[in-house]
Amino acid sequence: MGVFLLGIGLKNLNWVEQWESWWVSKGADGFEYFNQTELPFESFYGVSAAGGGINPLTVGLTLVQGAAAKGAVCLDGTLPGYHLHRGYGSGTNSWLIQLEGGGWCNNRRACVYRKKTRRGSSTYMEQQIPFTGILSNKPQENPDFFNWNRVKLRYCDGASFAGDSEDKAAQLQFRGQRIWLAAMQDLMSKGMRNANQALLSGCSAGGLASILHCDEFRNLFPRSTKVKCLSDAGLFLDALSKLIVTILLSFQCFFPENLIADVKTPLFILNAAYDSWQVQASLAPTTADPHGYWRDCKMNNAHCSASQIRFLQGFRNHMLNVVKRFSMSRQNGLFINSCFAHCQSERQDTWFADDSPLIGNKGIALAVGDWYFDRAGVKAIDCPYPCDKTCHNLVFK
Repeated sequence: MGVFLLGIGLKNLNWVEQWESWWVSKGADGFEYFNQTELPFESFYGVSAAGGGINPLTVGLTLVQGAAAKGAVCLDGTLPGYHLHRGYGSGTNSWLIQLEGGGWCNNRRACVYRKKTRRGSSTYMEQQIPFTGILSNKPQENPDFFNWNRVKLRYCDGASFAGDSEDKAAQLQFRGQRIWLAAMQDLMSKGMRNANQALLSGCSAGGLASILHCDEFRNLFPRSTKVKCLSDAGLFLDALSKLIVTILLSFQCFFPENLIADVKTPLFILNAAYDSWQVQASLAPTTADPHGYWRDCKMNNAHCSASQIRFLQGFRNHMLNVVKRFSMSRQNGLFINSCFAHCQSERQDTWFADDSPLIGNKGIALAVGDWYFDRAGVKAIDCPYPCDKTCHNLVFK
């Protein structure tokens, strides 16, 4: 629903809220995954106690000075920020930008709540965060990008670094596009303009943002700079009722499945075929399952019934159909594993570890590295559940 609000410029909110209330009350399963700021299983930055590596590097927060003068502010009007760890050696002029995820706020009430959290205000952001997975500075944890300039751009606009509007009555600033531009300008002034290699990545809502901004990112650099993009867990599928498709044309165009084939810059899609976030919040939201038929299955895939697994296989098949045209391009990459997971690039245990998930004999970090550096083409699609025994499936309590 948040994307729909972007499409109408975040105006006429009262009508939108009334329409949304009707739709959700009917148990529609297409919107609720935009309703939540975070899911219970998401710990900070996709890093759990099990997935954070050993003694991870912590990196301090930098606010984008001068952003306010450009109107590039968080939901509450505070300055946006990022965490930067400088590269060295062969990575001195290589840059990796990771866009933070964290859901959407989809109506005035949700956004007002969100501006009192780290997802809507830099006042509440952690001053130090761990850099693990694709952000790690250790070659044994991040073999291809460990010595690059690595940046975590914090997410505080509520709509995937997109949109440019405000709600004066609620004192809300929807300035995602301005935040994106101000952050990129700031980083360019700090050396990114000299990059000979660059990778834009993101997880979840940040994974969607990496698709939305991929070609913009490419255009920041001269053609001599190697630029590619990675979307992790950003392939949100369109579960909307086709009965209302004519109402939501502007909403539809923000679904990644309707965008990826038109991205001109090389793009890698990393996604779990049974994405835990979409299963929990989109395919079987509480509003569509008032009697809790899906509750045990959503908490632990081992508790899914045969009919539920068949339904989830249909979701996987839809995902594979969505990426079919995309995968035909030699420049693009793909890693879709048959796991119940979400955001696998930031967790150390799924990105690069002794028991990381594999497709064939290749893990995620090596697949992304092979694709980025043109060592090999990567179009890895797993066999259907339950054949993959290397998954780190998320189990909820």
